[in-house]
Amino acid sequence: MAGDEEQLVHQNKQIVLKEYVTGAPTESHFAVTTTPVNLKAPEGSNVVVFKNLYLSCDPYLRGRMSAVHREGADKTDPEFTPYRVGSPISGLGVSKVVDSAHPDYKKGDLVWGGVTWEEYSVVENPKGIFKIPDPDVPLSYYTGVLGMPGVTAYFGFYDVCSPKKGEYVFVSSASGAVGQLVGQFAKLAGCYVVGAAGSKEKVELLKSKFGFDEAFNYKEEDDLDAALKRYFPEGIDIYFENVGGKMLDAVLLNMRLRGRIAASGMISQYNLEQQEGVHNLMNIVYKRVRIEGFVVLDFFPRYAEFFGKVLPWIKEGKIAYVEDIAKGLENAPAALLGLFSGRNVGKQVVEVARE
Repeated sequence: MAGDEEQLVHQNKQIVLKEYVTGAPTESHFAVTTTPVNLKAPEGSNVVVFKNLYLSCDPYLRGRMSAVHREGADKTDPEFTPYRVGSPISGLGVSKVVDSAHPDYKKGDLVWGGVTWEEYSVVENPKGIFKIPDPDVPLSYYTGVLGMPGVTAYFGFYDVCSPKKGEYVFVSSASGAVGQLVGQFAKLAGCYVVGAAGSKEKVELLKSKFGFDEAFNYKEEDDLDAALKRYFPEGIDIYFENVGGKMLDAVLLNMRLRGRIAASGMISQYNLEQQEGVHNLMNIVYKRVRIEGFVVLDFFPRYAEFFGKVLPWIKEGKIAYVEDIAKGLENAPAALLGLFSGRNVGKQVVEVARE
């Protein structure tokens, strides 16, 4: 019996936050540690033991590395609360059930949802976990096109933006996990789409792989207002906002009458202690522009609706998806931090283990 118990105890590798971050995070803010973990769920409990397969690197995690809540963030939602120094960080990912005492999960189940950045997670009464309905696509897709970024892009575009055929759509951070999908959804809706990205490689990807009508490298533009006028001489109907700051300011000058802006994120501001101001706000009044922020968690109850629409598009080849996969849990901090310098091409994923 004692031998069996010893076999169930593993050294569990974890990514721990060493100290809270001010300004831009670096790899020195994280540590790779190991701690023993028992892979047997206690009988009579509601514990589930997960083996983590893929981790999702997402810009919003930066806010949780600060000692205090970002102003305006929901203080009751665990997805926005600061991490605990000395404890593993968490986010979204794909996992496999290795043992379960919970009636809703059985050994071998594949799931996606909230995970801790470690090899194995022992969770009592799991919440925010979705069973994977179709394993015949790459499991890593459930960190991206079939996970949180996909839900963000789908409902952010169709529900928040209310697109009409023939409208002019602009997407910032367009080669990222969300942006690449928004552009393709816009094309499926019959819109004209332009994307902004941060390298020549990404610009070519937007046009050749994702079907954007045009794309430009914002780093090569001295005047963003002039660049937008070049690509949108008649103005912008829909802007899918992922960047904020100077990009948002330039977009406001180029919106059409009754345009819509879906505010999904503002990655240019995440590492700033003093966020940049926006100066062209009167254009919202003159042009009757509607700006609506949204949080993807609000749409998770409609996941089945999203999945039923997007999975067939993937299988029919109507949606392409590009991932940037870093292998090994120890490489997770570098992969996450690469988001803020634009090092990734496509959705950044960390492969912890294969199924």
